[in-house]
Amino acid sequence: MGDALNEEQKAKIVTLEERNVRLMEDLQSAENEKRYLEGELFRLQKDLVRVRSELERLKSPPLIVGSLRDILRDGRVVVKSTTGPDFIVTVSEYISPGDLLPGARVSLNKQTLAVMDVLPAPLDPVVTGAEIIDKPSVTYADIGGLKQQMMELREAVEDPLLRPELYVKVGIEPPKGVLLVGPPGTGKTLMAKAVASATNATFIRFVGSELVQKYIGEGARLVRELFELAREKAPSIIFIDELDSVGAKRMDVATSGDREVQRTLMQLLAELDGFTPTSDVKIIGATNRPDILDDALLRPGRFDRIIDVGLPDVEGRTQIFSIHLARMNTDKDVNPKKLAEAVDGASGAEIKSICTEAGMLAIRDGRDHIEVGDFNAAREKVMGAGRNKIKSVPAYMFG
Repeated sequence: MGDALNEEQKAKIVTLEERNVRLMEDLQSAENEKRYLEGELFRLQKDLVRVRSELERLKSPPLIVGSLRDILRDGRVVVKSTTGPDFIVTVSEYISPGDLLPGARVSLNKQTLAVMDVLPAPLDPVVTGAEIIDKPSVTYADIGGLKQQMMELREAVEDPLLRPELYVKVGIEPPKGVLLVGPPGTGKTLMAKAVASATNATFIRFVGSELVQKYIGEGARLVRELFELAREKAPSIIFIDELDSVGAKRMDVATSGDREVQRTLMQLLAELDGFTPTSDVKIIGATNRPDILDDALLRPGRFDRIIDVGLPDVEGRTQIFSIHLARMNTDKDVNPKKLAEAVDGASGAEIKSICTEAGMLAIRDGRDHIEVGDFNAAREKVMGAGRNKIKSVPAYMFG
């Protein structure tokens, strides 16, 4: 009888322990669920605050864009809104006084016209797109036959940016601008890229024709914003290619389009005058028609140094061939000097085209190396028929 009671008590104890374990598990599960729900509640409360602030922001009245005209002694300012008249208004306490400069673009409250914020200066997408984000990969080793020209360009652009103290010690001012003149394909753009790469400067490349716009004043505005971008990104190099398209001589008799080009030119002249020779912004121009450039553009104080980038001589052509052949799989009997002697009067671009054409002829024959015969055939195609291919075009295509 006693043993039976003991067994019954033991069974009850085991049952109570199992129930206790289940209750503890249920309690732990309830606590975990509580923590999860508290975290979810916190997240939803944050989302609610964000949505409410966004709703308040969307319900806020729009701001008016205006320009700052003057700053008064009592802290108020004179602004010009987009509607036309000038107003004397107050300034938000969150704006630093140092940010308020005459001519700055500001946002105004719709009701009180109080200055709420200082806006950044607008830049045309054409101007911002002119900045070369990636550093130019061209180095001095990639340029052949222009030793004297590269030395003059480096003296005028690289040294003032990297070693300005040299000019201070000597007591002279470096050239303000450099103009590269020469036939097409002689390496003018390549030289500008090499200098930009060596100086780690921001390279801003613009084609002169992009400064010619349809509406009055647009071209001058682009020039002004172009130089503003260069100042912000300093040290920087502005490279204006095909300068003759915007810098041609001014004529007495001109159409409305010519007058707009002249306005753009005058803005360019004014910007060139506004730079100090020792600034961190350098200007390089390139043209193959220096004879039609305006005299005001060529006078000292604007483009101080004019560098003639002519066709390379035999030694220069040999260097250019050596640069290209170093990356090509050629036979041992391919001699850069002999190739250079066979292409008298060729430009650097034509030499590169000859090398490319020779490689394509080798691929056409199913070879992985280039022979002398490939270069001879490529020379005939580029220097012979290539130069005179316009003569083979039927006359009816010219009307």
